[in-house]
This record gives sequence, C-alpha cells and structure tokens, in this order.
Amino acid sequence: MITNKTEYKDYLLLDKKALGIEDENILRQIFAPNYIWQFQKRLRKVEYYKNCRYNSIFGKIAFSYHKLRLRKQSLKLGFSIPENVFGAGLAIVHYGTIVINSNAKIGVNCRIHACTNIGASGGKPEAPQIGDNVYIGPGAKIYGNIKIGNNIAISANAVVNKSFEEDGILLAGNPAEKIKKIDIKRIIKHI
Repeated sequence: MITNKTEYKDYLLLDKKALGIEDENILRQIFAPNYIWQFQKRLRKVEYYKNCRYNSIFGKIAFSYHKLRLRKQSLKLGFSIPENVFGAGLAIVHYGTIVINSNAKIGVNCRIHACTNIGASGGKPEAPQIGDNVYIGPGAKIYGNIKIGNNIAISANAVVNKSFEEDGILLAGNPAEKIKKIDIKRIIKHI
C-alpha cells in the first residue's frame, strides 16, 4: 500500500518495468497510447491521494477527480480493480474483464490476464490473500477465504477455492490442484 510520495514513484517504476515499458515517448502517447499503462498510472494516483493526501481539501478534490477518471477507464477496458489491492510490479497483460474484490490482497509482481475473477464466496466478506510473484492465467477464478503462497503460477481457466501455501508451484484444473514445482522467473521475466 502506498504511504508516501516516494513509494508512489517506486510503485510506478516497478509497474512500468513489469509491463516492459522502456520510454514514454510523447508522440507515441498521442498516436498509439498504451491504455493499460494509463489505467495503472491512474490507479496508483488514486491510491496515493486516498492514502496520503485525503486529509486536505485539495487532496479530496484530486482524489475525487482521479477516481472518476479511473472509473471511466475501468469501464472502457473492462477492469473492476479497486485501489489498495495489488502490490508494486503489477502487469495487466490484456484488455478484458478482470474483477477483483476490494478485500483481496495481492503481493508484488503479479502478472494477471483477462477474464480473471478474484472474489469472496457465499456472501462472506473474506477474499483471497495472494503472495508475491504470482502469475494468474486467463480465465482463472480464485475465490473464498484462502491463501496462495509466493512464486505460484495459476494456469488458464483454473478454479482455485482452497489454500495453497507451498511456494513455487503450478496450479491447474477445476478444482485446482498442484501440478508440479516451477521456477516463476521463467514466466515472470522482470523479477
């Protein structure tokens, strides 16, 4: 969670690295904008104003403005991602539906694909707590009061509804099962 301006800048740098963005050319931003990067920058700005500047009038106004812009971008891209859920190094790979519960917590260096749901189960408020360096494949469904360890890959269309706290494994299937041990650095290249 962003708690000061230095952390805000660090989050942006790590997100940029995770997305593989090397430079932000002005002409490229005008003629071929990266809408996912724009969304992630706005998400981090909303988190910054909510966590660090909300106690001032200017901070409340800036938060409200950026929150409204974030909502518009969310609708355009199909993302339903609340603030203060993802750690630094977030990489949203494609446009498409991504729905995340506001009670979920996901660590640093998460790489997430389209058609993914991370949420609560059975009307309960508890949502998944996911560790660092996690790859979430397209169509994955992760729900319930569960914990997922570090350095884990969740395959496409996996349904994860129980905890997997062992580090460095691949999860697949419906319901998800441990398939094998993996080296997450082969999947998430920037870590």
